[in-house]
Amino acid sequence: MKLEMTGHMRMEQRMKLAPHMIQSMEILQLPILALQERIEQELNSNPVLEIDEPTAPAENIPSEEGSEPDRFDSLDENYREFFNEDETYRPRKSSDQQDLKLEAIKNTEAPQQSLHEYLLEQWQLIEAPDSVKKAGEKIIDYIDSRGYLSVQLEQLHNKDSDFDFDNLKTAMKLVQTLEPSGVGARDLAECLLIQMRQNSDGFELEQKIIKDYMAELLENKLPDIAKKLGISVENVRRAVERMSRFDTSPGLQIGSDRNHPIAADVIVEWDDSKNDYFVRLADSSLPSLRVNSDYENMAKAKDTNERTRKFLSENIRSAQWIIEAIEQRKNTLLRVSRSIVKNQREFFDKGSQYLKPLPMATVADEVGVHLATVSRAVAGKYVQCEGGALPLRKFFSGGTDDENGQSHSWEAIRAKLQQIIDQEDKSKPLSDDKILQKLQEIGIKNLARRTVAKYRGLMNIPTARFRKKY
Repeated sequence: MKLEMTGHMRMEQRMKLAPHMIQSMEILQLPILALQERIEQELNSNPVLEIDEPTAPAENIPSEEGSEPDRFDSLDENYREFFNEDETYRPRKSSDQQDLKLEAIKNTEAPQQSLHEYLLEQWQLIEAPDSVKKAGEKIIDYIDSRGYLSVQLEQLHNKDSDFDFDNLKTAMKLVQTLEPSGVGARDLAECLLIQMRQNSDGFELEQKIIKDYMAELLENKLPDIAKKLGISVENVRRAVERMSRFDTSPGLQIGSDRNHPIAADVIVEWDDSKNDYFVRLADSSLPSLRVNSDYENMAKAKDTNERTRKFLSENIRSAQWIIEAIEQRKNTLLRVSRSIVKNQREFFDKGSQYLKPLPMATVADEVGVHLATVSRAVAGKYVQCEGGALPLRKFFSGGTDDENGQSHSWEAIRAKLQQIIDQEDKSKPLSDDKILQKLQEIGIKNLARRTVAKYRGLMNIPTARFRKKY
């Protein structure tokens, strides 16, 4: 076998993204709140980038020699001397200048206390023998985020424990007295019973239903419960309503994730003067940016040393890229939004039941951009309209045609399904077959029963048996 080295040449095309193209794509994908943070980061890290604030007219105050004083006369020279020092440039701050990082730390919300920390804090105040205290700490370690004990009590005891099983049972009763009420339960029935016992109102009937007829209750078999208790169905129904005031996941009251704020990127309003919708960007909170002119002049000056000129040129180029990327984002998002409003005009006129199937490719062709650009433009962004704050992606979905050839998006079909269920007789709720029949009556005929069941499940709508009210 002969080994040898040979050289070969070949031609090929590869797409290589320049840094500013990557930055433009990143900026385009950012929602308004994330863009505000990005701009703040750029302002803090790039010394040549600044906010373009409108300047007030200067007062005409004569100097002692009779000419207008210009406090910027020696600015270039001072900067030049500063940058031409041998040491690496570091922005200087005056003592009275606001420390943005310090202010951010001061305004940052304190970390939210977890359920585990909250329970242990209360447990420290419980008076009990050391063995019971240690058993209680062990129990708290296995309470999940919903407030339930996630293991069997027997699993928490072993030969090497500092407590015995009786200590665990004693600690369990004490843990169940902690807040929030219902914490430490091992199942739903125990969770509800704990809350009822700690409530001053009488819940004798409700406790009996939970203790003896929990299976029937979960199956919504209220007539069976009434028959076995020898009371009316109305009394059972009222008891169920009283139970609904209790929390089935008490642990989520503490340390639950907070909803992230939503800020609209696009606003759609009706313009009476033009008898049409007016689309604008909700970007008034974004500052206008510019490159500091003094630094630009310094970068061009012949007497600026090479090291300083390179530092300034790189930051000027970076500042120009971010400014161009933000402007390109505004332009693309506005054009995409206008195309969406034009194609979904019936939705804005009449509501969600008139949402049409709209492929992203259609908007991309109208705007004259790549399909991926539209996807980035709408990612994580919301539009504020008469229907509320809605995600822009909501307007892009598939669908089906009715018998008249009219297109209906899946979102519109779900809205119609919700309307049918809202209008049903709750004493005789509609089955999935009946819902399908109702949809067919309004022209949507090419749906399967399993599709109705699928969307009902996605919308968290229970089956007919569980929607029935007595």
